[in-house]
Amino acid sequence: MSDDTAADPSSDADDAFTEVVRARGHENVSAEHASTLEFTSDDYLTPAGDCILAVEADRVPADFDEAFVDACRSHEATITATIEAAGHSHEVTGRGHPDLSFENERSHVIRTSDYVDDRTVAVDASGAAADVDRDLVAALADGATATLRLRVDPA
Repeated sequence: MSDDTAADPSSDADDAFTEVVRARGHENVSAEHASTLEFTSDDYLTPAGDCILAVEADRVPADFDEAFVDACRSHEATITATIEAAGHSHEVTGRGHPDLSFENERSHVIRTSDYVDDRTVAVDASGAAADVDRDLVAALADGATATLRLRVDPA
């Protein structure tokens, strides 16, 4: 990869170890959940969805490249999630797990626990929705466009 490509964040989608999801905030984003954070492809959000940061995700776990998925299927893999919107950014670091399936066609869930289901994209995360920068949460509640960049550093 050339230095020019490395400096271009839009090129990350071509990197086998990075997946990029674009979505938008919603007026009901509260980011109060203490153990998960989520991006969903649903086009709505009720106030009960206190872990959801963005809706209308343009990609779901089932869309991810097989090399990315394989790299995430190790306890030793480090998965870094970077959430960006309206000039604000927040990073959460978690790890992979052999049971990650990436089969879900609706939602990406990052968990502080080691629980795995078909929506889970990282476990043992360093934070959840409640830990996200409040300026970023406010931007998402105002409907800002959001980017979720998942990068796996394989074991």
